[in-house]
Amino acid sequence: MRLTLLYGSMFFFAGLLLMMVTYVLVGQAFDSVLPRSSEVTNFITHEKFDTDVARSAMLQGLVKRMVFALLGVGVLALMFGYIVADRALSPLQRVTAAARRLSESTLHERIALEGPEDEIKELADTFDAMLERLSDAFDSQRRFVANASHELRTPLAINRTLLEVALTDDEVSPDLMTVGRTLLATNARHERLIEGLLLLARSERELTTRTAVDLRDVAETVLETVRKHPDRTEGIVLHTELTSAQTNGDPVLLEHLVANLVDNAFKHNLAEWTDDERGEVYVRTGDLDGFAAVQVENTGPVIPAYEIDRLFEPFRRLNNDRIESSKGAGLGLSIVQSVVTAHRGTVHAAPRPGGGLIITARLPLA
Repeated sequence: MRLTLLYGSMFFFAGLLLMMVTYVLVGQAFDSVLPRSSEVTNFITHEKFDTDVARSAMLQGLVKRMVFALLGVGVLALMFGYIVADRALSPLQRVTAAARRLSESTLHERIALEGPEDEIKELADTFDAMLERLSDAFDSQRRFVANASHELRTPLAINRTLLEVALTDDEVSPDLMTVGRTLLATNARHERLIEGLLLLARSERELTTRTAVDLRDVAETVLETVRKHPDRTEGIVLHTELTSAQTNGDPVLLEHLVANLVDNAFKHNLAEWTDDERGEVYVRTGDLDGFAAVQVENTGPVIPAYEIDRLFEPFRRLNNDRIESSKGAGLGLSIVQSVVTAHRGTVHAAPRPGGGLIITARLPLA
């Protein structure tokens, strides 16, 4: 439409310029034939007429006819201009449609534009080459994740087994027992770190299969697991407001999404409470503004607003948590954001009045 309007404006400008030139040339031609301010006798009717009046009438008639001609031809020019612009831009529309469809599961598609070797075909060929490079990069990432899953898990599993077997020996000295338990705890943390990294890599990939999932069922499953470990929830009151929220996605990744939100809420709650005051965690699911949503709210330390966005970065911890590694590797919210992005949703975090955090994940409704 903009090209058509631009073309039409240029056409009408050129038409007006041509009208002005024609007006001047016809006026000059008339002056060269009949002098101004004189009377001429019509040889047929033998009537006399003033040349100035005849000149003015002729030029006015000429202007009217040129205006009508310009409007008529201008409308036709706009129609043909729109058709030509649409045909000229159709290859670009194919490139745009391919870019919108672009995902990990559709990297095999190519535009394969045919036609003359012009700028548009060059753009399409460049886009195809970029898709080829992206496809190779994603294939390389898949192979890396698969190899890392095996190469990193196996040595840690062997170390854990050897340490557990060694600690069951009755002849182990107290000092070696302490060292062994410390190594077991360190090994467990490394296992959790590797599991988190592999899950982060997996969640950043495009979903190949989607099934109907109710976030209420996912939250109930996660909370049931949490209640089986009362040591994790000691001193904290759990509130639930669970209603149905249907979405399409990967059930395992969605369970990790809710589990990381809940785990983050319990870990970063205040550690010490009085008998009259206890920490609180709220877990909510339901429809929110046309989206299937899960929201986790927790009390805790006051979080500056400028720190909120950086909490979703990998290995990012808040304040003292940056050096206190017992709470985790700092991958929980990064995994949450990656899972939400893979499901084409959004996640938003906001400081809670009085301290703590409110995190809301919105996913498309089923």
